[in-house]
Amino acid sequence: MDLVPALEEPLKKVVGPATAKVMAEHLDLHTVGDLLHHYPRRYAERGELTRLAELPLDEHVTVVAQVASARVLTFNGGRGQRLEVTITDGSGQVQLVFFGRGIHKPHKDLLPGTRAMFAGKVSVFNRKTQLAHPAYELLKADAEEVGEAVGSWAGALLPIYPATAKLESWKIAKSVDMVLPSAQEAVDPLPSALRDGRGLVPLTEALLKIHRPHSKADVAAARDRLKWDEAFVLQVALARRRYADAQLPAVARRPRDGGLLDAFDAKLPFTLTEGQEKVSKEIFDDLATEHPMHRLLQGEVGSGKTMVALRAMLAVVDAGGQAAMLAPTEVLAQQHHRSIVEMMGELAEGGMLGGAEQATKVTLLTGSMGAAGRRQALLDLVTGEAGIVIGTHALIEDKVQFHDLGLVVVDEQHRFGVEQRDALRGKGKQPPHLLVMTATPIPRTVAMTVFGDLETSVLDQLPAGRSPIASHVVPAQDKPHFLARAWERVREEVEKGHQAYVVCPRIGDDVEESADPKKAKAAKKKAEKKAEEEATAEKRPPLAVLDVAEQLAHGPLQGLRIEVLHGRMQPDDKDAVMRRFAAGETQVLVATTVIEVGVNVPNATAMVIMDADRFGVSQLHQLRGRVGRGSAAGLCLLVTDMPEASPARARLGAVASTTDGFELSRIDLEQRREGDVLGQAQSGVRSSLRMLAVIEDEEVIAAARDEAVTVVADDPDLERLPALRTALDALLDAEREQYLDKG
Repeated sequence: MDLVPALEEPLKKVVGPATAKVMAEHLDLHTVGDLLHHYPRRYAERGELTRLAELPLDEHVTVVAQVASARVLTFNGGRGQRLEVTITDGSGQVQLVFFGRGIHKPHKDLLPGTRAMFAGKVSVFNRKTQLAHPAYELLKADAEEVGEAVGSWAGALLPIYPATAKLESWKIAKSVDMVLPSAQEAVDPLPSALRDGRGLVPLTEALLKIHRPHSKADVAAARDRLKWDEAFVLQVALARRRYADAQLPAVARRPRDGGLLDAFDAKLPFTLTEGQEKVSKEIFDDLATEHPMHRLLQGEVGSGKTMVALRAMLAVVDAGGQAAMLAPTEVLAQQHHRSIVEMMGELAEGGMLGGAEQATKVTLLTGSMGAAGRRQALLDLVTGEAGIVIGTHALIEDKVQFHDLGLVVVDEQHRFGVEQRDALRGKGKQPPHLLVMTATPIPRTVAMTVFGDLETSVLDQLPAGRSPIASHVVPAQDKPHFLARAWERVREEVEKGHQAYVVCPRIGDDVEESADPKKAKAAKKKAEKKAEEEATAEKRPPLAVLDVAEQLAHGPLQGLRIEVLHGRMQPDDKDAVMRRFAAGETQVLVATTVIEVGVNVPNATAMVIMDADRFGVSQLHQLRGRVGRGSAAGLCLLVTDMPEASPARARLGAVASTTDGFELSRIDLEQRREGDVLGQAQSGVRSSLRMLAVIEDEEVIAAARDEAVTVVADDPDLERLPALRTALDALLDAEREQYLDKG
């Protein structure tokens, strides 16, 4: 008897087509089961109020508060009216604003002393927090009537759901009431021995308690159980992946004595750090086995990952195979090619006069190469002449054939799609070994959750010769003279013979000229509307490279040689700009985040990041890693207009206070929640984690991983656990299956 369909019932049949449409479009909820797993974000106690002092800017929030005062103001010479209502919770006040004809009903409803739930987007106006045109639901003093107002839940806890401007929390609560009876039919994925052994409540009970708790203990029991579901099902998926990979055949690749690797090590001008030695050993041990290596190599910017990857590639070439390195952009592929050829010297000149006898050929293959160069590169690959090939995803095209592909190194995994890695895997006679490098340090728990099918190696020492970087926050709005001083510091660095970067969030000239006048008009309208919205919320558009470069050239950095670099430039122009900067001809480079990864100019010592609050923590850390790459100390200035008390300023303070990428990635996660972090890593797949907080729930994840390994080793196809199999199929819908499959 198949019970699942109750949860697969489309929402439109239960909550009506209009509500279902909003749920599908804005919350990605399509079935009864989806809605049952849309858990309350938090709970307001009926008697207590929400902390208004800590509302996050630009987010859609739901708060329970009391009206302190209300007044109608006129503007535009008496032609316009607005209603300003101040609500309070004891910790702070927030202003609500209603305009025009929309003021009559709230003016009547929101009398001083009234309590209500309010939902809206938080903005700042005249340096005060406000909600413009919030939706609200009055909470009557009488408990029974309150019950009416927010669905008939039990107990005194009001569930506050993640909501949108189109669908408030209390409307979601009413819809949940309609689907709650179906929770009885939810299939429990946890093996009963595991559930009993860990004292977890059954799934149906957990669903009822999470949506309609009588007490905080109900919420805690439900959360514990639902966290386990998520952690366990995901870890089973990953454990099955690892199990399947371990069954795949691969050619063991062992370096030979007196080969290319020995010759390379002999000419290294420095000794490897302990970390590099340790990680290299882990990689060589993996390469020597008969099933494919799947290893994630994490290391700080500049910790020498490329050196470790290159030695692994040389070992594979020694063993008669080929190694391919994939970079996310052409600029990076060219740069890796240049630096690897430099590091190898005559060892990279195989088949050429003057090449060493152990030498091999290092070939570059990118999309914009000329036909002749491309033909030669393809020939080098198919004959095996090239032991090492470096390229962009052009390497993955059907035409590209390898002689014997033994190792694939992927640089910056999270910029590299799943299908692409899969296509490359198919190029070997047998699955090649895989080494994934990332410069964004990932806390262990996230690595276990997102990259759980990869073994992890960490390089945490910086090689000798890297200089310290000092970082400071420059509050341009509060202290304009700090910004003036920042430009003076840039000038001082340039006068010492160094160079500087200025990074901006936007390119500029956003309204693109379109051949189609209709489109151009629409684009212009859209840009104007956006500007208008930002102006009303007192949030100006992000600073643009083209504008900033011009202002600097005519203002504080007048007389210096300034150039711009951004993603919309032609590849040749980009390269020319980078070459001039690397050669020291340009003193200041005003750029977008194109420089975030892999740009190496040791003489660049200063970086000013404009509107730094608009970048993520790990992105700021990556950008900062571009300075202090030589013998002179680096300086990074984070310029922001955000007020001191804002979360954005706290985030920048954290970046300024530590250069430890692992520490920052923890801060980043705690602040952004892992949805974004996982989402990024999963090439856009939305995070399936609703209850699990990757950082806080380290023990649950580790325990779930152990349990999952045991279950899979015992029953790889989960034949004896049909309910777990069903849950797994639901988790691994097409997109996630692909994501996990291609590791």
